[in-house]
Formats: sequence, C-alpha cells, structure tokens
Amino acid sequence: MSAPARPDARRNASPYLYGRESEAIAHVLEGGQYGHTDVTEEFERRIADFLGVPEAVAVASGTAALHTALLAAGICPGREVIVPSMTFCATVQAILAVGATPRFVDIVPATLCVDDQLVMDAVTDKTAAVLPVLFGGRSIDLSAIQAELDERGITVVEDAAHAFGSRHGTRRVGANEAALTCFSFGPIKNLTCGQGGMVIPRTPAEADTIRRIRLLGVIQAQGERANTTSYGVEGFGLRYQLSALNAAIGLVQLDGFQAAEDTRRHLWRTYRDALAPLDGVRLVDVDVEHAVPHLCQVRVPHRNTVFATLRGRDIGVGVHYPPNHTQPAFAAWHRSLPATEQAGEEILSLPFHQHLTDADIVLVVTALEQALKAIGGS
Repeated sequence: MSAPARPDARRNASPYLYGRESEAIAHVLEGGQYGHTDVTEEFERRIADFLGVPEAVAVASGTAALHTALLAAGICPGREVIVPSMTFCATVQAILAVGATPRFVDIVPATLCVDDQLVMDAVTDKTAAVLPVLFGGRSIDLSAIQAELDERGITVVEDAAHAFGSRHGTRRVGANEAALTCFSFGPIKNLTCGQGGMVIPRTPAEADTIRRIRLLGVIQAQGERANTTSYGVEGFGLRYQLSALNAAIGLVQLDGFQAAEDTRRHLWRTYRDALAPLDGVRLVDVDVEHAVPHLCQVRVPHRNTVFATLRGRDIGVGVHYPPNHTQPAFAAWHRSLPATEQAGEEILSLPFHQHLTDADIVLVVTALEQALKAIGGS
C-alpha cells in the first residue's frame, strides 16, 4: 500500500504566489482606483517587453481574449473556425460567441496538438480562421502553411492559454507576427492574475480595435472620460477590461516568472524520469526544452479505473479534457475524430503545480504503478 498522499499531491493544480501579491493589491486599494488604470497599462508594457512584441492588450480572462481576438479578426456568422476538439470548452464557446461554427479537427496522438496537414485537410470554402491550441504549453509551427492560409484569407488565432513563457525556437510564444495570440492568466496558469487574459495583436490597428472592443466600443481612455461631457461609442464592445487589482497580481507574478519556468521544467523532467520504467504508460510530449509546461499527462489503459483508484488514495489526478465534439452543447458539429476519441479514453493528468516536491512525484508515480499492477492482476 502506498504512503498517504501529502496535501500537495492531493491537488491536481494549485495557484502559486510569491509573497508580495497581497502588498501589491493593498497598494491599489489605497490608491482608490480599481478598474483599468496605469497599473493595467504597466502590466501590458511589461508583458510586451517580456515577449519581445510591440504591444499587448490586457482583458478580463482567457476566454475574453479569444472572443475579442476573433471579433477583431472579423470572424462572423456563417463562417467556420478550425479547432481541435481536445481543448477546454472555453475555446469552442468563444467561436460560438462571434456567431461562427467550430469545425473540429483531429490531433497528433503524441502531442495532443494539431499540425499543418490536419489543418489543411479541414479547410473548406467557409473557413475564416484556424484556432490551434498550444496544449500543455507546447508551441505549434504552422509556418509551412502560413502563405496558403494568408492567400485564402484565413486568420490564425493561437489559444496559448497553457503556453505563457513557452518558446518557439528562440522566441517566446506570442512573437509570431502572423498570428493573434491569446493568453490566460487564470488561477492555475503558469502566470496568474487571479483572473485575466492578454491578446497579442499583429498590427497597431488591430491593437486599437481590441482596446475599443474591451471598453464597450468607447474610444476614450478611462481617465479622459472624467474630463469631458461626452464620449464616443464607435462600435460593438464588451466590458472586458482587466482591473488594476488583477494587474497588480500579474506584475508580481511576472517578477517571479523565471523561477516558475525553472521549477515547472524541473518537475516535468522529474516525472518523465520516474515514469520511464512503467509499462503501458505513455507520457504526452510537451517539448520541455522549449515549453514552460502547464500539464503533465500520461496515457494509460483502463483510465477510468486508474482515475478512481488514485482518487481513492487521495492523489489529485484529473482529465484534461473530455473531447468537445462529444459534448451535448456541440453535438451539431460532431465529426469522427479517431485520435481524439482514443486520447479522450486514455489521458490522465497527474498533479502538476509549483508546490510539488520531488518526493510528491515519487509518491504519485508509485501509486500509479500500484494501480496499474492491481488492474493487471485482477
């Protein structure tokens, strides 16, 4: 019987704070301005500098980032967006929010990501955008088909909710001028604002469009409105600003991000080495030399039984994610996706967050090995 799970091994994911977040929030509270302020704008500048891009536009969540990016790209009703089914449902909901329809595409089994051939096989005359998901933090290279996508007028919107800090070659994810990139800064992401998101635009005009959309279509900045008797509403918009309170958390998190990057890579490699001797267990490859991992996932036989057994031992395993094309809300766009469907039956997310120790990982892997042996001997 395995040893009792430590508290950190009982959680599949957990926010990690550096100790100065409360002080940063208190400073904003003392200032008396809690909405979109110069703190938010400082966070945007710092993120842009970190990524090596001209501009970054902060929004209220990762879902808001996807929704706003699709709106800015002109994606509209009657058009299709190519998207993997293997993603969180927020990705698909953002497509529906602009009135477009998802065209689900299969994945590469080893990475749970799409590739260029899968994307091109799914293109139709209704395709307006491709929405690749950088699953687990792994970057995706669509450069081989970028010229063809451009020729067809198809926009690439990257769902990089898992991939803040990851690299494609020598550049950070987000620095691809050919794509709109969307980050999530939710509670358990590599960098958290408590809740928040960011869009990396391709052009200054696109940045202006995203800023207008996130402020209800209003063209003046928050501070300017206080000094005028009116303001201009130039188009459709939503209340998607990132508050100064959330931005203050993000600034502290960004200061500590190098430690997060190092820790998450170390934990993933520790899992990789500990899992290597286990028969029947396949680790989902995140390309750890370039990724800042967000998940550590394995594919196992009898997944549901293994899940229940480990949960029964207080090991915080999870499933990321049930395929969307099998969900009732998206049944109208169901397609046969064999690789996705098989992965949906096998994937298991192991506890993965910065509170873990090497000893926790040994405990988790030992419990997994025992569960598999028990199933094999039953």
